[in-house]
Amino acid sequence: MDMKKKHMRFPAAFLVWVILVFLDQYTKYLAMTYLRPKGAIDLIPGVLELRYLENRGAAFGILQNRQWVFVIFAIACIIFCAWTGFRLAVSNRHAALRICLAALCAGAAGNLIDRVARGYVIDFIYFSLIHFPVFNLADVCVSLSTAALVILVLFFDKGEDIS
Repeated sequence: MDMKKKHMRFPAAFLVWVILVFLDQYTKYLAMTYLRPKGAIDLIPGVLELRYLENRGAAFGILQNRQWVFVIFAIACIIFCAWTGFRLAVSNRHAALRICLAALCAGAAGNLIDRVARGYVIDFIYFSLIHFPVFNLADVCVSLSTAALVILVLFFDKGEDIS
């Protein structure tokens, strides 16, 4: 496989990353613009609502006001995902892993942008039925991509060298 074709698969994962970061930042902009002044909006009464929250910590409010911890972790995550994704780009067999890494990287980048630009992360999705912590699209990307990576590695990895 020539060098040009070898790296043609990498931009697809990069495109996924760009789209997810854009959607995350756009939905946070909408939340800041419309939810912050208005308050909560019931989408499905008693189940799902949109509620503006400025999160200065992690999930469940842990490590409040320790932005540097999250910034360092997010940068490390982005570097790892980009480096691994680039290395996987030489093989067509690992497309699902590249997409999962792009989504994980997008989630880390989306919340990193908030932490650096604002000093907090904007959360706005709330499952009131189970009193789940308020979250955002970046959190969804991190959670779902991590779960998908675990499933791929545990059930679909054939022990092949991915270097």
